Order: sequence, then structure tokens, then C-alpha cells
Amino acid sequence: MTRYAMVADLRACVGCQTCTAACKHTNSTPPGVQWRKVLDIETGRFPDVQRIFMPVGCMHCTDPPCLEVCPSGATDQRVDGIVTIDYDLCIGCAYCVVACPYQARYKLDEPKFAYGDEPTAQEAQRFDERKLGVAQKCTFCHDRIDAGKAAGLIPGIDPEASPACSNACIAHALHFGDIEDPKSNVSGLLTDNPWFQMHDHLGTNPGFFYLWDESKT
Repeated sequence: MTRYAMVADLRACVGCQTCTAACKHTNSTPPGVQWRKVLDIETGRFPDVQRIFMPVGCMHCTDPPCLEVCPSGATDQRVDGIVTIDYDLCIGCAYCVVACPYQARYKLDEPKFAYGDEPTAQEAQRFDERKLGVAQKCTFCHDRIDAGKAAGLIPGIDPEASPACSNACIAHALHFGDIEDPKSNVSGLLTDNPWFQMHDHLGTNPGFFYLWDESKT
């Protein structure tokens, strides 16, 4: 079996937001919609404090709450763990938006562009009317994954078969791959480093893992 997952090394992330920019450029998400964003968190107690930068988005959970509440079957999960949305089936009820504990889903009813009423060339090229009035979120760039695999490439290793955000990370803090493969890059990171999952007490088993040394907090 294959389960694709993202690993973020919080010890390396510098909060540059390059992953956010790469995601917006690749998916042409409108203003206010960030499938990949970076939280700026302060930890410790004065005067011994520090900042942690934490990339977040759809966690592609093993047991996604969004799937359970979807009345139309628009939200689904692939055998490789990636949670998807069928825009043709989505009825825009936004139950999934409310159910997601990671605030990773968005719904936009009218088109919005970066510089007013007219789209840029990039926005015009990537504009998808099907995304209006329905739920949308990070897809782990599954179109890149599928096209790359069809060409014999390895997701997480070959950039052409990997998510845009992990490709763009200047600090090499974002990693993508198959956690079911013990020889994969992400499996090695999780074996050799302490890690945690966001809101793991909810039992969703996110497909997003964070490397962190608790002694640093």
C-alpha cells in the first residue's frame, strides 16, 4: 500500500512563506484563499521565548471528518490517502468546512482576482469556474503526482512528481513521500527524529507530520 504524507521540519522552517507563494502560483487560488499557509507561533516564557513557523493546510487524514459529513459524496479518499473533492458533485453545503478541525477548507461564491475585476494571465489560465460555490482545499498537487508516476517518476524524490510547496521550500523543511515505504525519504525522517501530529487527540491520524525537539520549548 501507499500513503502519501508531508513532513515539516519545524527546526528548519524560517517562515519565508515561499511554500504559500508556490501553492498560490501553481493553483491560482484567489485572494484570501491559502491552501498552504504558515503559522507564526511564539513559545516559551519571557524572557526565554522563541518563534516557531508551522506550515499547515489540509492534513489528508486517515480518518477525515470532512468525508463523514459530506452528503453528496463529493469528498472522497484515494487509496494512496489523498483526500479529494469532486467539484461536480459538491453542492456547496459547507458541512466539510465546519467539520474540518484544521480550518483547511474554503468556499468562494464569486470570482476574486489579485488586482481587481480582471484576472492576470496566470489567473486566467488557471481559473476554474467549477471551484465557485463549492468546497476547495489543498490536493497535495495530485495532478503532478499522477502525471509524474505515469512518466516513471517518484513522488517526493522527483520534483515533477511532487507538490509545489515542497519543491519550493528554500530551507528544505518540507518533505513529501510515501510513509508506507520504509525506504522512503519521509519514513527515514520519522524514524530518525521526534515528531508529532496536529490535534492527534482527535483520532484523525493526519497525513502531515512535524519534526520538533521538545527540549527547545
